[in-house]
Amino acid sequence: MEIKIVNQSNNPLPEYSTALSAGMDIRAYLENEIIVNPLERVLVPTGLFIELPEGFEAQIRPRSGLALKHGITVLNTPGTIDADYRGEIRVILVNLSNDSYSIKPGERICQMVIARHETANWKAVEELEETVRGEGGFGHTGKL
Repeated sequence: MEIKIVNQSNNPLPEYSTALSAGMDIRAYLENEIIVNPLERVLVPTGLFIELPEGFEAQIRPRSGLALKHGITVLNTPGTIDADYRGEIRVILVNLSNDSYSIKPGERICQMVIARHETANWKAVEELEETVRGEGGFGHTGKL
């Protein structure tokens, strides 16, 4: 699949780290580092603008290493970039650790997954078909 992209940053284009990676690494486009204090959130620019085909979205997801080692994650996970959005991709990061963290220019801050999606049309009905599960949810099976 080919996707149009404008890169106004000085970073390389998003890329897959391995041949079978689902997500492409996205980098911070910053002049100076940003300090993110515990429980603080920041909006990080990327300098990237994309044109997705109809029926696709880009999902912004955390990087597991940042989450595990530093408590840095994407706040609205997964963030969705719609096919009709033409603005800069910016990422909401939050620090869930007890320590401040410095985001450096060019640092890989998240990953982006391109995914196909469907557009739903609602059909209003008076009742739904019965299932074995029924209304059971939120751990109703008792299994861990």
